[in-house]
Amino acid sequence: MKLRIASLAILVVTLAAIPALAQQVLYDNGPINGTTDGWTINFGFVVSDTFTLDGPSQVAGLSFGAWLFPGDILQSAEVSITSEEFGGTSYFDGVVNFSQSGCSENQYGYDVCTVTGSFAPVNLNAGSYWLNLQNAVVNTGDPVYWDENNGPSSASENSVGTIPSEAFTILGTGTTTTTTTTPEPSSILLLGSGLLGLGGLLRRKLF
Repeated sequence: MKLRIASLAILVVTLAAIPALAQQVLYDNGPINGTTDGWTINFGFVVSDTFTLDGPSQVAGLSFGAWLFPGDILQSAEVSITSEEFGGTSYFDGVVNFSQSGCSENQYGYDVCTVTGSFAPVNLNAGSYWLNLQNAVVNTGDPVYWDENNGPSSASENSVGTIPSEAFTILGTGTTTTTTTTPEPSSILLLGSGLLGLGGLLRRKLF
C-alpha cells in the first residue's frame, strides 16, 4: 500500500511539472459567408487580414473559406504573418499544404470550402498581426478566392487597397498552467529517470 501511494505521488509530481497543452482557436474572424464575394489569392494577388492575440501564443495553423471552381482541389498556398500588411517584420513565411472539407456550391457556381493547414509553431506575443495569403496552387491551375465575410478584421488587397475582411480562423497551442518556465524535453527525461530511480529505491526498501 505504501508503494502504491508513493507511486501515485510520483505520478502527480511528474504531471504537474509538464504544462498542459491544448489545441485551440486563437482568433476567429467569423463564419464563412460564401454568397457575397471572394478575393483572388494567386496570379500575383495578395490578400492581408489582421488578427489579434490576447496573450503569448504558439500559432500553428489556420483555416479559411475558399471559393474554388467545381472539382478543383486547393493543394497549397504561401502563408505569411507580418507586422504590417504585406510586409514589415516577418514572423512566418512558408508554403502550407491544405486539406478541404464541407464544400457546397453557391449561387455563382463555385464550390465554397473550408480549407485547413498547419505549420511549425510560431511563438508570438500578445498583439495585432497581419495574415497574408498568396500563391495558392490548385490541381488545375485555376484562380482561388478567399471568402469575404466582412468580419471584425481590417483587410487589404495589394492591387486595390482596403477591402472588407475575410473568413478565417487562427489555430495554435496554448498553455493552461501558471508555470512561468516550461521544462525542456531533456529536463523532463532527467526528471523521469530520477523518479524511476527513486521508485526502485523505494521498492528495495519495502521488499
